[in-house]
Amino acid sequence: MKLRCDYPLSDSVTHIVAENNSCGEVLEWLRGQKVRDSSRFELLDISWFTACMEAGKPVDSEIKHRLIVQQACSATSETCVSEASSLAADRVSQYACQRRTTLNNYNKKFTDAFEILAENLKMKNIEGLPCMGDKVKCVIEEIIEEGESSQAKEISNDERYKSFKLFTSVFGVGLKTTEKWYRMGFRTLEEVKAEKTLKLSRMQIAGFLHYEDIVSYVSKAEADAVSLLIKDTVCMFLPDALVTVTGGFRRGKKTGHDVDFLITNPGPEEEKELLHKVVDLWEKQGLLLYYDVIESTFEKEKRPSRKVDALDHFQKCFAILKLHQQRTGNSNSNISKESDKAEVKDWKAIRVDLVISPFEQYAYALLGWTGSRQFERDLRRYASRERKMMLDNHALYDKTKRTFLKAESEQEIFAHLGLDYIEPWERNA
Repeated sequence: MKLRCDYPLSDSVTHIVAENNSCGEVLEWLRGQKVRDSSRFELLDISWFTACMEAGKPVDSEIKHRLIVQQACSATSETCVSEASSLAADRVSQYACQRRTTLNNYNKKFTDAFEILAENLKMKNIEGLPCMGDKVKCVIEEIIEEGESSQAKEISNDERYKSFKLFTSVFGVGLKTTEKWYRMGFRTLEEVKAEKTLKLSRMQIAGFLHYEDIVSYVSKAEADAVSLLIKDTVCMFLPDALVTVTGGFRRGKKTGHDVDFLITNPGPEEEKELLHKVVDLWEKQGLLLYYDVIESTFEKEKRPSRKVDALDHFQKCFAILKLHQQRTGNSNSNISKESDKAEVKDWKAIRVDLVISPFEQYAYALLGWTGSRQFERDLRRYASRERKMMLDNHALYDKTKRTFLKAESEQEIFAHLGLDYIEPWERNA
């Protein structure tokens, strides 16, 4: 027996899988499809499909997988109302903030394929079928049966997709610039650099100049060395300041494309000029290869943004630092092969983001800048849909009580939302 996914609801369909939908909602959808007899279908929770993926083949549906109609009687009436619920105790939540996701990705062949599809097609939310969407299911089915996605493979070999990946790997180059360069006929970075009429931004110029270093991964040892440098520099101006590594390295990753830092000061001193003092010192020390300071645009009484992917309003510095190799304890394997007359490069360009947060917003900023992006999106969706709250990197607003909720730690934010606390290394959704 094999598992096959159909795009339309056809006579061959035997199982309908729902994620976060009740039995009543599925039955209502079937009525909309003009299905008179729904008893020919098995109505199942997403946990059954997950079990099939783990086994690599269809498995027998158990009671815990089935969507059950329960009878709930009104206290003032003899009439009973049908209420659907799943009895799956181990049901997988639709929200990443209710799942513990470590770096051990057991579904990498699936997530890699979907990452390619998402990058290329900018997949939208699928409407209609109260499940996962036909295209998604068919991709999963193909990977189970064939070991790979033919669509993802085709996209990976597409000229436009490869150009897109190449151009956006340059620091400072976004989608609009990528589209422009592709329409101009460029397919390689050498062609772009050879075109003298192009006007590149300061960031893009720095991106090309230090491309080989920036495109390579930053190791944990290099991240630790940069962290030590930044903490030493910041504490020269604000001795009590807190400097915390955020992003992927806080989530337990061993490599990354850059290193993110959140800086706050619990004392009475102001942080407004800190970034300018820091970059001035680095420039004098010859450590600064590029920087751009973005000033704060935060309005104190402003409510959190309703947008899931809204940018925050903190003061930031996007920089490229010169990290000397002796700081990491690493040796450059190419040095011994170079001639004595050649200039030996004993440093590496490292991308660094510095974010300044007021102390009263520190817990929210730390939560937001830790990620992952999907975890943060789902956390904000959960706050809005399930708790009637608005969350961003600055605050949590309770729309029912019409008040801001204070928090001195990430644990307190999770408690406000009624969620179990999830450690940073379990947020790799």
